[in-house]
Amino acid sequence: MSERVEKTVENHHSGYNCAQSVACAYCDLFGIDEKEAFRMTESFGFGMGTMGTCGAVSAMAALVGMKLSDGNLDKPATKKACYKKMKEMTERFKEMNKSVICEEIKGVKTGEVLRSCDGCVEDAAKIVEELLLDAES
Repeated sequence: MSERVEKTVENHHSGYNCAQSVACAYCDLFGIDEKEAFRMTESFGFGMGTMGTCGAVSAMAALVGMKLSDGNLDKPATKKACYKKMKEMTERFKEMNKSVICEEIKGVKTGEVLRSCDGCVEDAAKIVEELLLDAES
């Protein structure tokens, strides 16, 4: 396991939510201060506070934007690339965990827990490393 993958789990054990755990482990690679990433992703935890989309998946989306967006406010040209990369990463997460929905992953209605939060942040970090860090910008 890479140092940054381990860092995501350490972050989670330190009280970061799932989104913060992932985003803060990689944000420096894209010129974003950890405190800023922490603040920006705080409401993404607990499935955006509603047990919806998993916070680790939301963090992957934030990182995709950090890496691939051209930041062009007048004529953004990178949306399609971001959407394509996020679709690929989301599909990989779903293959690994059977869902991207926090409530389903936690087995709230079924009683069957598909993956722990630590496992979700670890999986998201592995996906970031495999599909985003090696991706061409």
